[in-house]
Amino acid sequence: MNITVYLGSFDGKNEIFKKEAKKLGNFIGEHNHTLIYGGSTVGLMGVLADGVLEKGGKVIGVEPKFFVDVEMQHVGITELIVTKTMAERKAILIEKGDVFVVFPGGIGTLEEITELMSLSKIGKVNKPFYFLNIENYYEPLKKFFEDMVEKGFLEKEFYESLIFLSSIEELKAKLEEID
Repeated sequence: MNITVYLGSFDGKNEIFKKEAKKLGNFIGEHNHTLIYGGSTVGLMGVLADGVLEKGGKVIGVEPKFFVDVEMQHVGITELIVTKTMAERKAILIEKGDVFVVFPGGIGTLEEITELMSLSKIGKVNKPFYFLNIENYYEPLKKFFEDMVEKGFLEKEFYESLIFLSSIEELKAKLEEID
């Protein structure tokens, strides 16, 4: 299974994010899944990729040339796809993924998941995605979606289809259901 993971290019202030990124990477590698991710060596992105590689797994990174030019790419991964733009990168991440995991991250992570959600909502992407809500990281976003429903800007059915998981163990169970 190709698992696209969206996550931060920073480590975050809480060490649990790094610990859980490594745990997720180890799981992907141990179960012969392929990680599809943004291709960087920095932050949680690097921790995740290293976790997969440590267990002999396959890692495909997708990174725009302007990041490669400043040497942000992970040189130890299985394959690096270099794109011209961020839009091209996002399209490849979606195209290659069988399932999507939203790990804690910043603006880029938020942009990527909102695009995926929009495409899912209009029927252009019909693949599962999960918010990994470690340390309740995505609770404010979840509340924002609830407010969208309350104010009439999001269908309740779509909101109820969003899956927020609080641990890697819960994610493992979901992935085993579709594997």
